[in-house]
Amino acid sequence: MRPALLTAAGIARSMAIYYGIPGRRERLARFYAGFLKPGDLYVDIGAHVGHRVRAALAAGARVVALEPQPSCRAVLERLYGGRPEVTISGEAIGAKAGRASLRISRWNPTVATMDAGWMETVSRDPGFARVRWDDEVEIPVTTLDALIARHGLPAFVKIDVEGSEAAALAGLGRALPHLSFEALPAAPEAARACLDRLEALGPHRYNLMRGEKAGFAFPDWVDAAAMAERLGRETRSGDVHARSGSA
Repeated sequence: MRPALLTAAGIARSMAIYYGIPGRRERLARFYAGFLKPGDLYVDIGAHVGHRVRAALAAGARVVALEPQPSCRAVLERLYGGRPEVTISGEAIGAKAGRASLRISRWNPTVATMDAGWMETVSRDPGFARVRWDDEVEIPVTTLDALIARHGLPAFVKIDVEGSEAAALAGLGRALPHLSFEALPAAPEAARACLDRLEALGPHRYNLMRGEKAGFAFPDWVDAAAMAERLGRETRSGDVHARSGSA
């Protein structure tokens, strides 16, 4: 298949997954309403095709969506670019500002990554056996601290950047009210590095959203050690949610 057609097919696949399942929109909107109130700032790092942007907007939040992958950013612009409460950027987030190479899988655009080590690690997992990173673009990189200086303190930051989550947190100099990062069983060290970095910023409490369930897996929020132990037993991907403070 020609590269342009393969890219279009990959985007269509993502749209079907994230926009085509009945009830997903309403469930995610209710979930996000638990963290966001009207006027809050939501930062979506690795926004992909924007289904989490849609949930934040339903809660009345202002949104800053970062998506360096050109094909996905084009979708974001078509769906949300005309809304004054939405800012869309092609930057990535890292430990320091600069430029980076983004490796893209045209058929699986959800797994674009800046981290070659992560790509090598997950390639050994059966779940990634058919993934091919067959495109590459150079992208601008900024930091979370710089983003906050530009847009203000967010109420909720979501980070889903395929192995670069800890690098993104390395560019953050303070604890935030609410933050989530992706955790994959195929790359357990990446999740542990995120927990370590967050704890270095201050005490946090944690919970887990498995897949796209739009609800928490555990009835109680736990400390970093308990979350690390639970992640060691997980068999599917999810988002680790972190609240700053020890309460």
